[in-house]
Amino acid sequence: MSLKEPNQLSRRNFLGLSALGLTGLTILPSWVVDGVKIAPSDRVVMGFIGLGQQGMNDFLSFSKVPGVQVVAGCDVDSMKTERFKRRVEEWQKSLGLAPRCDKYEQYEELLERKDIDAVEVCSPDHWHALMTIHACQAGKDVYVQKPLSFTITEAQKMLRVANDNKRIVQVGSQQRSSGEFQKAIELVQSGAIGHIDKIYARVGDPPKPLDLPEDIVPGNLNFNLWMGPLNDPKIHHHPDLCPPISLDPPEREKLWGAWRWYLETGNGFTADWGAHMFDIAQAAIGMDGSGPAEIIPKGYNGQEYLTFKYLNGIVMTEQPYLDDVPKAQGIKFIGDKGWIEVARGYLACSDASLVPEALAGARPGDLNAAEKARKFKEMQKAQSKGKGSFEISSPHMQNFVDSVRSREKTIAPIEVGASTAIVCCLGNMATELQRPVKWNPATQSFGADKEAWNHRLYHYDYRRPYKL
Repeated sequence: MSLKEPNQLSRRNFLGLSALGLTGLTILPSWVVDGVKIAPSDRVVMGFIGLGQQGMNDFLSFSKVPGVQVVAGCDVDSMKTERFKRRVEEWQKSLGLAPRCDKYEQYEELLERKDIDAVEVCSPDHWHALMTIHACQAGKDVYVQKPLSFTITEAQKMLRVANDNKRIVQVGSQQRSSGEFQKAIELVQSGAIGHIDKIYARVGDPPKPLDLPEDIVPGNLNFNLWMGPLNDPKIHHHPDLCPPISLDPPEREKLWGAWRWYLETGNGFTADWGAHMFDIAQAAIGMDGSGPAEIIPKGYNGQEYLTFKYLNGIVMTEQPYLDDVPKAQGIKFIGDKGWIEVARGYLACSDASLVPEALAGARPGDLNAAEKARKFKEMQKAQSKGKGSFEISSPHMQNFVDSVRSREKTIAPIEVGASTAIVCCLGNMATELQRPVKWNPATQSFGADKEAWNHRLYHYDYRRPYKL
């Protein structure tokens, strides 16, 4: 297949009618993990699409879930597929399995394999829709990283296809599986702080125009395939968009893929952290599957913060939830009887008796700079050995695998991912239009607002030959 025509596989192939890889795959008749025997019928065989830093972290999480087998990886960077292969085969050997992890550049070929039950989609956001849709059509369950989609239309289409094909989908908003956030949601919904009036949700800045200089594409990277459906002529290669690695000696990425910070390729902190903090806020106030009715951008008529207004009267603003630590991502729920603050590893309430000691954690900003730097280095060291880090979230992966087996909804199903992604898109739309945007969450409509209907974050024309 020509690398210049990366999406030309037929629909027949998407539906998994071939059996690539079945004959050569060597597995034991059963697994034993920590002394527990896993029956063949309980095993979940996975392939991974997108093998950058987050994909590697997610593999470490899935590797801790009993019964999971990983047999294939796909990436547009051949060095990253080789890194993944080596890591997976080391893990397989440690379990007493014959090592075998196949490598792909075209994700469609991985989806053809009948032996794969589920896939992880951990590509840049602009690829999430096509990869998830095609995986669902191929009969695979999907763990897709957050945010679910790049545009509103993509989120809507992904939701329809997943449900039409009766697929299990888990979105990587892993805070849903974390105790401090679950407790915060419980306290809000139980009325512990009364009627909620305001929510402060600190996520960070919206995306900015791409300002990276063009650089030579390395031979190991298929940048044309990385671009995929993106059709903006201003996009060009720069190492920050596709962070390089080294195999010999091993050296991981030095930064997260910067594509997320530019409006041509991502949705900024609005989506990167909004897919976590806006997500928890909506869960707590019963807005999963719904959303705000009006979005007012920062700076409009003196508006101090990006603001989301809900039909139930609750107002959520993107602003610091801790006055003395303004950049810390987190949430503050303000009710007529008190408040709740929650962030990763931290939970506090105006009534301290409501917070279990095990979930209270440390308030952001309590550690001095030297101690924070030390802890960060310890986290990085642990990450390199496959331990620690909030990004390594086995409970969220365990929930996905349990749902694959039971066919019950995950804790962060595609309905949740779609509504959260739409909130993030709406925030950036209002910011770019520099005026309020009205949204009907029931009909998912902008009414007569033609400018909103035509906005790139509602829908954009894919680069040929890609089609949504």
